[in-house]
Amino acid sequence: MTRTQYWTRYGPVISGLGAQLPLPWTSTTAFALNDPNAANLRGSDTALGFGRARSTRDVLDTLRRTQGLPWANTIAADSSGNSLFTQSQVLPRITDELARRCSTPLGRATYPASGVAVLDGSRGDCALGSDPDAIQPGVFGPSRMPVLRNAPYVENSNDSAWLTNADRPLTGYERVFGTVGTPRSLRTRGGIEDVAAMAAEGRLTVADLQKQQFANRAPAGDLAAADAARACGPVLPDDPEACRVIGSWDRTVNTDSRGALLFDRFWRKFTGAVPPAEQWKVPFSAADPVRTPHTLDTSSPGFAKALTDAVAELRTAGIPLDAPLGAHQFVVRGDRRIPVSGGTEALGIWNKTEPVWNAAGGGYTEVAHGTSHVQAVGWDGSRCPVARTLLTYSQSSNARSPHFSDQTELYAQERWVTSRFCEKDILRSPQLRVVRVRG
Repeated sequence: MTRTQYWTRYGPVISGLGAQLPLPWTSTTAFALNDPNAANLRGSDTALGFGRARSTRDVLDTLRRTQGLPWANTIAADSSGNSLFTQSQVLPRITDELARRCSTPLGRATYPASGVAVLDGSRGDCALGSDPDAIQPGVFGPSRMPVLRNAPYVENSNDSAWLTNADRPLTGYERVFGTVGTPRSLRTRGGIEDVAAMAAEGRLTVADLQKQQFANRAPAGDLAAADAARACGPVLPDDPEACRVIGSWDRTVNTDSRGALLFDRFWRKFTGAVPPAEQWKVPFSAADPVRTPHTLDTSSPGFAKALTDAVAELRTAGIPLDAPLGAHQFVVRGDRRIPVSGGTEALGIWNKTEPVWNAAGGGYTEVAHGTSHVQAVGWDGSRCPVARTLLTYSQSSNARSPHFSDQTELYAQERWVTSRFCEKDILRSPQLRVVRVRG
């Protein structure tokens, strides 16, 4: 197949950014996508610098020198007790002032809502410009990036940089980097609660980090399950079992958790149908962003429908309402089903797991994606870091490989791999094989 791609000095001409933002090419208007990462080949330089870093200062210096990360946040800690968060990314230099001055009518809607700027390319005064410390024209320099150093904890769960640390919120960055003072996801709120509590306890070990990975607390359950159970009776007067199951659920998504599956199906339906502003009685407050909004609004018609539909869905599929989660949330390796814990991000789960629901097939099918690479790293006073890791997808997609399911099974059993950095640790490994190549 051959296609013609049209390019401008700004970038390629496009006809849309997904189904939600069509950008039709007409006789009067065309849209070009400015992508500063199209010519960014510095990511490997950044990775090499990270590999050589011995402190959070070295990590930050690497980012400032190479400016190679297209999109990822960076979180680091070192053996001296320093911590670092930075959103040091290669982003087009779209300042809030430029967006106010140069946005098209469409851009005036998209920029505040999503950070996607649509600028008037016919005006010379709307060019992106350059920062003096930027490594390439038209991007932000390192001095404009959100950075937080040496806070007691740093945490990010795919939200903006604002609440990396709830006691030291980051502000002052341009909208294109993300929002400030807006509602956080339940995963962010739960993560902040857990990590802040760990930091307050202090003197953490790698074992503490491992425990957190599989704590499998469901913040949505803590916030809403009791309210849902209390309001359940009038909604399902002829089905007291459903109310009992939700009320007795332990608010976790472990494989043996009973009630987690029912609440999961209810919560997906409720949050998918009811607008966020109508889900809670107590609204979001920027002055208390971790604990708000709260108190489920069970008076919403969407609540009764979501609960009724979730119960009917499980009964139609022949699934007991109190079925253990692991009986219906699993990955398939060969002819075996391996139960896995975790849950969807909408529940606020740290250990993210996204299975695919197939009503005709009787419930969830294979987990599609979720927790992937996991690491718990610390120091014990020696030269070598203490590290435990997991590759939840395992290391091979070849069904005949011994590594096809090995770490998936470890993940399901909440066991870890010992990573070995120093020579003496490598030599002690029972799995060590030495192959000498000659010639």
